[in-house]
This record gives sequence, C-alpha cells and structure tokens, in this order.
Amino acid sequence: MVGAGIFALLGAAGAIAGSAVWVSFVIGGLIALLSGYSFGRLGARYPAAGGLVEYLVQAYGVGRFSGTMSVTMYLGALVAVSLVARTFGTYAVALIPVGTPQIMVSVLAALVILAFMVINLGGAKAMARAENIVVLIKMSVLVAFAAVGLVFVDPAQLAPASYPPAPMILYSVAITFFAYEGFRVITNAAEDMADPARTLPRAIMTAIGLVMVIYVALAIAVFGNLPPDKVVAARDYALAEAARPVFGQAGFIIVAVAALFSTASAINAALYAVTNVTYEMARKGELPAIFGEPIGHSREGLIVSSATIVLLAVLFDLSAIAVIGALTMLFIHMVTHIGHLRLLDQTGASRGLIWLAVLANAAAVALGGWHLSTTNPGLLLWIVGFIALSFIVETGLHAVTGRKVTARTPGQQTTGN
Repeated sequence: MVGAGIFALLGAAGAIAGSAVWVSFVIGGLIALLSGYSFGRLGARYPAAGGLVEYLVQAYGVGRFSGTMSVTMYLGALVAVSLVARTFGTYAVALIPVGTPQIMVSVLAALVILAFMVINLGGAKAMARAENIVVLIKMSVLVAFAAVGLVFVDPAQLAPASYPPAPMILYSVAITFFAYEGFRVITNAAEDMADPARTLPRAIMTAIGLVMVIYVALAIAVFGNLPPDKVVAARDYALAEAARPVFGQAGFIIVAVAALFSTASAINAALYAVTNVTYEMARKGELPAIFGEPIGHSREGLIVSSATIVLLAVLFDLSAIAVIGALTMLFIHMVTHIGHLRLLDQTGASRGLIWLAVLANAAAVALGGWHLSTTNPGLLLWIVGFIALSFIVETGLHAVTGRKVTARTPGQQTTGN
C-alpha cells in the first residue's frame, strides 16, 4: 500500500489542499476503511484470486456490465502500476549525478517491472519473501522520518488560517485516496490464505488503519517543515525534499532510497494481484484464455500485463493520469458496494455501513469529477474512454468466443497464482 501514493502524490495533493493535506488523508482513510469493510465481508464469503472481479460477478451476474467493470478495473490497475514504476525511475534519477539523461527514468521504470516479473514467476512464496524484506526497510525509514519530523514541526505552518477553502480540501480526496488504494490487492490473496473468512477482513482493516496513521503523520511532518509552495515545487520527490530541513542531504538520500524500496514493493504486490485478476477474468471469459495459461509458478497474464505496463511506463508521462486512475478506482469501488447491497443476506454485512461506503465513494467521485471539469475537463474523457474501451473489449471477446461462463459458488476454490 505504501508506494507511489505517498511518495509521488503528496505534492500533487498539496497543490490543491495546501497544508491541510493531512485532513484530506484522514477523509481518504475513512473512505478506505468503509470500502475495506465491504470488501472484507465479500472476500470472506467469496474467497477468490480475482477479488473484485468475483464480487462483481456475484452481485451482477456474468454479463456485459460486470465484464465491462472488470476490464475497466484491470486497465486502471495497469495505469496505476505504470505510475508507480515511473515514480521509481524519478527517485532513482534524483539520486544519480546531475546531468543524467531523463530517458533513464523510463529505462529504470522498465527494468524494475521486468525484475519483479521474474520474481513473481516464482509464485506467491517468492513474492512474499521479497515483499517482507522491502516492507521492513521502507516502513522503518518512514516511521523514523515521521517521528523525528513531528518534533521539528512549526505549528504556524499548519494553522487553520493557512488552509485553502473547504471545497479544495475535499477535491484533493480523490488523490489522497489513491495512496490507500493498494488495500484492494489483499483481496487477490484470498485463495492463498488458510482461513480467508477470518484473515482477510482483519488484514484489510488492520492494514488501512496502520497506513492511515503513517500517512497523516507524514503529511503533518512534511507540511509542518516546508511551506506548501516548496512541497509543490518538488512534487515528484516531495517526501525526500521535506527531509532536508530535518536531516540535511543525508535525509534526502535516505528517504529517496526508501522511495525506491517502497515503489518496488508496490510493483511487486501489484503484479501478483494483476496476475490473479487476469487469471480469474480469463476463467470467466472476460479476457483471452492465454492470460490463464500456466508459466513457471505463475500465469501468462503476468507476462502480458508486465509488457503492457512497461510500454505505458516508457511511452507516457502518467503523473497527469493519477487523478484519472483514482477516480476510476473510486467508481469501481462504488459499483462494487452497490452490488454488495444485493448480497447482504449472503455476507451478513451491516446495511448501514455498506450504504455509507456507497455514498462516500460517490461523493469522492462527484467532487473529484467537478474539480476536473473546472481545471482540466479533457482528463474526464480518459475515464469515459476507459469504460468505452472496456465495453468494446468485453463485447468483442464474447462475440468471438461465444463462451458461457458462470460465477463460482461460495467456498469453491480454484488454483490461482
């Protein structure tokens, strides 16, 4: 979860919410907790490698709508991983001597994707071993930075009088929520859990709660030590820049290295999740069958997805698409929660909390969309384009294959990644 979101998007959020970014992270965390509750209950009832793909099918049945939403989520996930990879490249280049060609951002982004593709070919155990090491390093650095940074905070820089208007803080939630969005990956590990009904909900809620505390502390530490204009000026590596006033150049280097570990771990986990998602979608006929074919200890969907991510990371500057990715995922979450309302008898979830999840996600989508319509309306077309492309892919596949697929029954397992 702690990947490009906090390292790359802190500056972007600060450009909108200023020194009140910590408030935006609190709101984004609360939305994530509501979504996490919904997904946890769905995952406990329908443990599947596909995660949200399975929940959409259970709620809406196998058809054009659930298929379109699933493909949209898949495309959004590829864009998100590409953004993470470019963040890795950006921080890596920041550590290299001045004068390094910018093309190295793309080169390093491609190399890190390919490296973790090879690791994931070793299966879930290989992925988990690498992930545990990376998480230990990055979390140690971030917790230490937050703890020390809070000691040097200048309260005047965080005074409410310096906050932008409340609507601006709310508009930024679409960005800060994206920093939490990785909790969705946990649902894709359900089939590798010995007791998903017990483990999955606890893992999701615990992860979101811990990350929320860290994000809020980091936001306060950063904007309490640097004015918003300096954070925005260094938006691509804002967290490392914020370490300079506290730790000097050594702090910049340490946090930048932590960013490399953090974004690397996010790529590692995301490739694992994407592989499980594409396998499940291939099983349901929502992607070509090749995505589900075995290779090594994984699936060929890992190879196809990694190649697509490399292409996106090399050819495009995806920083401007971060909000599109966030709004797309918020929309998918909202649709999934609405579908959950149809499954309450099966999941036993609280109707009130699921409705809160629906309304919270809908509000974030509406506010983010409204802000885009006034600042960069062209980006809204990307969201429409994602959904339209997903519908075309879904319709075309079903027309070509003509396969009839069905949702699994609760408790049924398949062999995933």
